[in-house]
Amino acid sequence: MDLARYVVEAVVLEGRSYREVARAHGVSKSWVGKVVQRFREGGYEALVPRSRAPGHIPNRTPAGTEEAIVRVRGELTAAGFDAGAATIHFHLGAEGLEHVPSVSTIWRILKRRGLITPAAAQAPEKLVGAFRSRASKRALAIRRDPLEARVWHAGRHPELP
Repeated sequence: MDLARYVVEAVVLEGRSYREVARAHGVSKSWVGKVVQRFREGGYEALVPRSRAPGHIPNRTPAGTEEAIVRVRGELTAAGFDAGAATIHFHLGAEGLEHVPSVSTIWRILKRRGLITPAAAQAPEKLVGAFRSRASKRALAIRRDPLEARVWHAGRHPELP
Protein backbone atom coordinates (compact mmCIF):
# COMPACT_ATOMS: atom_id res chain seq x y z
CA MET A 1 0.00 0.00 0.00
CA ASP A 2 1.22 3.49 -0.80
CA LEU A 3 2.70 5.34 2.18
CA ALA A 4 0.66 8.50 1.58
CA ARG A 5 -2.58 6.52 1.49
CA TYR A 6 -1.62 4.63 4.63
CA VAL A 7 -0.75 7.86 6.45
CA VAL A 8 -4.07 9.43 5.46
CA GLU A 9 -6.03 6.41 6.62
CA ALA A 10 -4.12 6.31 9.92
CA VAL A 11 -4.93 9.95 10.62
CA VAL A 12 -8.45 10.23 9.18
CA LEU A 13 -9.94 6.80 9.86
CA GLU A 14 -8.02 5.69 12.95
CA GLY A 15 -7.82 9.16 14.51
CA ARG A 16 -4.09 8.99 15.26
CA SER A 17 -2.15 12.23 15.63
CA TYR A 18 0.11 13.64 12.91
CA ARG A 19 3.10 13.41 15.24
CA GLU A 20 2.47 9.76 16.12
CA VAL A 21 2.05 8.69 12.49
CA ALA A 22 5.11 10.69 11.39
CA ARG A 23 7.30 9.16 14.10
CA ALA A 24 6.09 5.62 13.34
CA HIS A 25 6.93 5.91 9.61
CA GLY A 26 10.02 8.10 9.68
CA VAL A 27 8.51 11.09 7.88
CA SER A 28 8.06 14.68 8.96
CA LYS A 29 4.94 15.93 10.70
CA SER A 30 4.57 18.69 8.10
CA TRP A 31 4.55 16.11 5.26
CA VAL A 32 1.80 14.19 7.02
CA GLY A 33 -0.15 17.44 7.33
CA LYS A 34 0.29 18.23 3.62
CA VAL A 35 -0.84 14.77 2.56
CA VAL A 36 -3.91 14.86 4.79
CA GLN A 37 -4.81 18.35 3.56
CA ARG A 38 -4.48 17.23 -0.08
CA PHE A 39 -6.73 14.24 0.69
CA ARG A 40 -9.38 16.46 2.28
CA GLU A 41 -9.36 18.79 -0.75
CA GLY A 42 -9.33 16.19 -3.52
CA GLY A 43 -9.76 12.67 -2.17
CA TYR A 44 -7.48 9.76 -2.96
CA GLU A 45 -6.82 11.09 -6.49
CA ALA A 46 -5.01 14.09 -4.95
CA LEU A 47 -2.45 11.76 -3.34
CA VAL A 48 -0.82 10.92 -6.67
CA PRO A 49 2.74 12.34 -6.66
CA ARG A 50 2.99 15.72 -8.35
CA SER A 51 5.66 16.79 -10.80
CA ARG A 52 8.34 19.10 -9.43
CA ALA A 53 9.18 20.42 -12.88
CA PRO A 54 8.62 24.14 -13.32
CA GLY A 55 5.46 25.23 -15.10
CA HIS A 56 7.50 27.29 -17.54
CA ILE A 57 11.11 28.39 -17.95
CA PRO A 58 11.28 32.19 -18.27
CA ASN A 59 14.73 32.33 -19.90
CA ARG A 60 14.18 29.56 -22.42
CA THR A 61 14.94 30.34 -26.03
CA PRO A 62 11.63 30.77 -27.91
CA ALA A 63 10.59 27.91 -30.19
CA GLY A 64 10.64 30.23 -33.24
CA THR A 65 14.27 31.11 -32.57
CA GLU A 66 15.19 27.45 -32.19
CA GLU A 67 13.50 26.67 -35.50
CA ALA A 68 15.42 29.54 -37.14
CA ILE A 69 18.69 28.10 -35.81
CA VAL A 70 17.88 24.65 -37.22
CA ARG A 71 16.73 26.18 -40.54
CA VAL A 72 19.93 28.25 -40.95
CA ARG A 73 22.06 25.21 -40.11
CA GLY A 74 20.23 23.17 -42.75
CA GLU A 75 20.71 25.91 -45.36
CA LEU A 76 24.42 26.27 -44.59
CA THR A 77 24.99 22.52 -44.63
CA ALA A 78 23.13 22.14 -47.94
CA ALA A 79 25.24 24.92 -49.48
CA GLY A 80 28.43 23.23 -48.28
CA PHE A 81 29.45 25.99 -45.86
CA ASP A 82 30.59 25.83 -42.27
CA ALA A 83 27.50 25.29 -40.13
CA GLY A 84 28.99 25.84 -36.68
CA ALA A 85 27.41 27.85 -33.90
CA ALA A 86 29.49 30.99 -34.61
CA THR A 87 28.50 30.97 -38.28
CA ILE A 88 24.84 30.47 -37.42
CA HIS A 89 25.10 33.35 -34.93
CA PHE A 90 26.45 35.61 -37.68
CA HIS A 91 23.71 34.65 -40.15
CA LEU A 92 20.92 35.11 -37.60
CA GLY A 93 22.25 38.60 -36.89
CA ALA A 94 22.33 39.36 -40.62
CA GLU A 95 18.70 38.23 -40.93
CA GLY A 96 17.68 40.87 -38.41
CA LEU A 97 16.34 38.47 -35.81
CA GLU A 98 14.94 40.40 -32.83
CA HIS A 99 17.09 38.62 -30.26
CA VAL A 100 20.08 36.62 -31.49
CA PRO A 101 21.10 34.00 -28.90
CA SER A 102 24.73 33.62 -27.90
CA VAL A 103 27.04 31.18 -29.65
CA SER A 104 27.01 28.88 -26.62
CA THR A 105 23.20 28.87 -26.56
CA ILE A 106 23.12 28.01 -30.27
CA TRP A 107 25.59 25.20 -29.65
CA ARG A 108 23.47 23.81 -26.78
CA ILE A 109 20.33 23.90 -28.95
CA LEU A 110 22.08 22.07 -31.79
CA LYS A 111 23.46 19.51 -29.34
CA ARG A 112 20.04 18.98 -27.71
CA ARG A 113 18.49 18.43 -31.15
CA GLY A 114 21.23 15.89 -32.01
CA LEU A 115 22.60 17.93 -34.91
CA ILE A 116 26.14 18.13 -33.53
CA THR A 117 28.26 16.04 -31.22
CA PRO A 118 31.15 17.35 -29.14
CA ALA A 119 34.55 17.00 -30.79
CA ALA A 120 35.85 14.87 -27.90
CA ALA A 121 33.08 12.34 -28.59
CA GLN A 122 34.00 12.15 -32.28
CA ALA A 123 37.73 11.45 -31.95
CA PRO A 124 38.91 11.37 -28.35
CA GLU A 125 42.33 9.89 -29.20
CA LYS A 126 43.18 12.89 -31.41
CA LEU A 127 42.22 15.50 -28.84
CA VAL A 128 43.98 14.08 -25.80
CA GLY A 129 47.23 15.92 -26.49
CA ALA A 130 45.54 19.15 -27.48
CA PHE A 131 44.36 19.89 -23.95
CA ARG A 132 47.50 18.87 -22.06
CA SER A 133 50.20 21.22 -20.87
CA ARG A 134 53.81 20.82 -21.87
CA ALA A 135 54.76 19.52 -18.41
CA SER A 136 52.05 16.86 -18.44
CA LYS A 137 53.10 15.76 -21.96
CA ARG A 138 56.67 15.37 -20.67
CA ALA A 139 55.46 13.36 -17.68
CA LEU A 140 53.45 11.07 -19.98
CA ALA A 141 56.48 10.53 -22.22
CA ILE A 142 58.57 9.60 -19.20
CA ARG A 143 55.94 7.13 -18.01
CA ARG A 144 55.65 5.49 -21.43
CA ASP A 145 59.35 5.14 -22.22
CA PRO A 146 61.79 3.83 -19.58
CA LEU A 147 64.79 5.07 -21.59
CA GLU A 148 63.28 8.55 -21.63
CA ALA A 149 62.96 8.38 -17.86
CA ARG A 150 66.66 7.51 -17.47
CA VAL A 151 67.72 10.34 -19.79
CA TRP A 152 65.43 12.76 -17.97
CA HIS A 153 66.77 11.88 -14.52
CA ALA A 154 70.36 12.14 -15.75
CA GLY A 155 69.69 15.76 -16.70
CA ARG A 156 70.04 15.33 -20.47
CA HIS A 157 66.43 15.49 -21.43
CA PRO A 158 65.59 16.33 -25.03
CA GLU A 159 62.90 18.92 -25.64
CA LEU A 160 59.53 17.40 -26.24
CA PRO A 161 57.15 18.97 -28.76
